[in-house]
Amino acid sequence: MVDVAVVDYGMGNLRSVEQALRKVAPTAEIAVSDDAGVIANARRVVFPGQGAMPDCMRELDARGLRSAVLEAAHSKPFLGICIGLQMLFEHSAEGDVAGLGILGGEVLRFASGMHDAQGNKLKVPHMGWNQVHQVNESGHPLWDGIDQDARFYFVHSYYVQPRETALVQATSNYPQPFVCAVARDNLFAVQFHPEKSHTAGLKLLQNFMQWKP
Repeated sequence: MVDVAVVDYGMGNLRSVEQALRKVAPTAEIAVSDDAGVIANARRVVFPGQGAMPDCMRELDARGLRSAVLEAAHSKPFLGICIGLQMLFEHSAEGDVAGLGILGGEVLRFASGMHDAQGNKLKVPHMGWNQVHQVNESGHPLWDGIDQDARFYFVHSYYVQPRETALVQATSNYPQPFVCAVARDNLFAVQFHPEKSHTAGLKLLQNFMQWKP
């Protein structure tokens, strides 16, 4: 039984996630794996993301990983990153595909033709550093030691719109507020990339490795 399995579905920024986890938990046994058995038996699971939602869902099924990922998301400390957040929801506008349906809500695309407060046109995808505003004042354990409005690194064209406001853990602005972190029970998922977010990102990963939901 490994301490944490990083789900390998043929996409995603696997090595940088693995390296970041090794940095914050040097004694942990970490496996990057596309083996459903390894994922099912791991103490914790990280689902990292890059790429498109239709490819993600197709590869999950092609590799026989859907049931193991579903079980992990319901039963053990689970961290979703980028696509790993979006695939938890019911439906994505990207390719008009169904997600895993663990959380109620939609994945929507940023509108074209957006402008910031100074009138500058905003590009899609949203790419770069942005402040993350923690919504839950009582504080989720994964925010321990992370400043309010700390900056994290984003690369995405789509964002989640949860049906339940109770799921929302943080928002960011582009230019309007959008949800960038959700949590329920043993599950925490973020739109940004903690593995690329320097000190704040490493702290979040360290908190995840110590989290006992």
